[in-house]
Amino acid sequence: MDGLSWFFIAAIGVFWLQTHLQRQRVGLLAKHLAPTQVERILGTLIDGYLNAAAEPDPQRQEQMWLQLNQQEQRLVEHFQRFADGFATEPAQATRVSTLPWALPYFERLFPRYSFDMRQALQMHAQAIRSACAPEHVRGKERRDMAFTMTAELLLMQHTCHWFGKTRAVASIRMMARHKTQYEQVLQAVQPGTRQAYLRLIGGA
Repeated sequence: MDGLSWFFIAAIGVFWLQTHLQRQRVGLLAKHLAPTQVERILGTLIDGYLNAAAEPDPQRQEQMWLQLNQQEQRLVEHFQRFADGFATEPAQATRVSTLPWALPYFERLFPRYSFDMRQALQMHAQAIRSACAPEHVRGKERRDMAFTMTAELLLMQHTCHWFGKTRAVASIRMMARHKTQYEQVLQAVQPGTRQAYLRLIGGA
């Protein structure tokens, strides 16, 4: 066979291996998400924020915010459970390449260009906890806190998609599902989250 044929064979092998590894990563996330209600609460909150912000009746709006406060506290509990469960996984299974594209085992060969998903989930758990709105907050301040929490949740989703696929795929999914760019979300989270996140991923 000529060089081009060997190139295509090697490319197919790399693609197959990377697909296999990505399936393992998605399965690892699903394993620890399954015992929790993180995904369901997440959807409830994102939709609920939009509905509450658009509610014209002040009394009804206040009731909606109070219900969302309760959902935020439930998310804190369930997400921490998810993060703690994931923290029990071995380090070699939880490292994430900071390259925008996928190369099999790159994060193991060059750990300097990777981050630990266990640390990322603990960081997101803390960010979600600190973004929760106190019950006494109302009006514009409450809407602003809902906006910040939404950004925190989208960044967390991006990290999970990054772990399961790649950084580029995670950004494309964010744009397709939420019409929001990765850079916009990063600017909208709490300053402490942004600093911790950039430090964790090495500014990638």
